[in-house]
Amino acid sequence: VQLQASGGGLVQPGGSLRLSCAASGDIFKIITWGWYRQAPGKQRELVASVTSAGGGSTYHADSAKGRFTISRDNAKNTVYLQMNSLKPEDTAVYYCKALVVTTIHTNDYWGQGTLVTVSS
Repeated sequence: VQLQASGGGLVQPGGSLRLSCAASGDIFKIITWGWYRQAPGKQRELVASVTSAGGGSTYHADSAKGRFTISRDNAKNTVYLQMNSLKPEDTAVYYCKALVVTTIHTNDYWGQGTLVTVSS
């Protein structure tokens, strides 16, 4: 199983970015998705998560509420993070994670990370 994250870049404060993360490989189903971020010198933290079942139950960290929205496309095995009203403190490497059921086990898989830089 591989997760490929994309969509990061340099954006001015107040701007928007949309991150994507696509999973491929031996996937029977994906149970949950999550976006995490790690700023320089800080621990990795959960930004948002979404379940694959039904309408998709979501969680957004307090720092993301009202500005970020997580969504997923089950048919494409892809998760998105729409980030609006970006602030300099949102600068970090963003990682996606998926809890994946394969034909032989259930495990967490991580994407390679995509850098988001918010600066004027």
